[in-house]
Amino acid sequence: MATVAHLGFSGAGVAAYGDAASVNNFAGMTLAAPAVAMAATPDGHGYWVTAADGGVFAFGSAPYLGSMGGTSIFAPVVAMASAPDGGGYWLAAADGGVFAFGDAPFYGSMGGKPLNEPVVGMAATPDGKGYWLVAADGGVFAFGDAGFHGSAANVNLGTSVVGMAATPDGNGYWLAAATAAVLPFGDAVSYGPSPNEPPFPPTAAIAATPDGKGYWLLQPDSISTSFTSPDDPANGAAGQSAVQIAASQIGPDPDDSQGAFCNPYGPCEEWCALFATWVWNEIGVPIPRYGFVGAVFDWADQRGLAQGTTSTPAPGDVVLYGTGPQNVVASPHIAVVAEVWPDGAITTIDGDAGPEPDGALAAVFNGPYLPAHSLSYNGMPIYAFARP
Repeated sequence: MATVAHLGFSGAGVAAYGDAASVNNFAGMTLAAPAVAMAATPDGHGYWVTAADGGVFAFGSAPYLGSMGGTSIFAPVVAMASAPDGGGYWLAAADGGVFAFGDAPFYGSMGGKPLNEPVVGMAATPDGKGYWLVAADGGVFAFGDAGFHGSAANVNLGTSVVGMAATPDGNGYWLAAATAAVLPFGDAVSYGPSPNEPPFPPTAAIAATPDGKGYWLLQPDSISTSFTSPDDPANGAAGQSAVQIAASQIGPDPDDSQGAFCNPYGPCEEWCALFATWVWNEIGVPIPRYGFVGAVFDWADQRGLAQGTTSTPAPGDVVLYGTGPQNVVASPHIAVVAEVWPDGAITTIDGDAGPEPDGALAAVFNGPYLPAHSLSYNGMPIYAFARP
């Protein structure tokens, strides 16, 4: 079992709230890396979206002014903000590095400085002479003329912060959480969604309208396999079915009124492996309902179904976290692979993970992330994949 609450964007949904306009976006496009952040134009008729590799996509009235796509960077891009005149924008990386384009000036960064949690979002001041960075734990860092109006570093959210947006006068900002909770600071006003109101749609970023009376939340579609081949010979229709079955379970921790870790997939115990083997059972794979992740590896290895970390997984595979199958400390978590991106990044569906807003564990989306970066992203490496 592990606590994972990282979310990304699979390329098909920008949801508008308040007076935010709906603008055509990713329909019909194929991305090499997942889109992770966005920023609005000053006129409110367009926005930019950036991908984890630093690629930038412009929609509506937003002009393209350059990107980090194709450039080697130390950490994935996670956030962006636009200059007030729409003639530039900043990109921020997970290590706190900041990249400026167009007429957007550079005012400093957290690059090379120790962080408790990775940077996940940024916002610019109204005059373009400063910006804020926000980390996953809700900590806020101000640069240039950006003022500090509070943070969520000491707020028990039960999930991670994923982005921020500033009010028009710069005297406040919103922080958005992975479950679509929006937290206002300074003179920012909340327009919803409610922090603890289901269904907790996975959210990757927030951008405000120019008048501050609305904002957009960048949300993944339920689980898209458009970035993998539907006819993948590895798992084919069975793999796609496994993804759909796993995705149907997304939601809060099952009722544990009968005892700790009680769940629908097996005995009352930590249930990430019970969940993964249940998914495989549902598509006809005769694997026992194991409660220990290492047992899943041993079963797959005996049948020639285990794969090394340099292999390319497919939807419906499972990813095994840790250093090996020998015991629960070395093999703490397992998840079902849902998406595989062209750059090798994966999105998974994890049982007994989370947390949900109330702090309970759950079945959740996780990623996208590169398997080689799992230690920094998930807090644990990957030691194998297994194929049903």
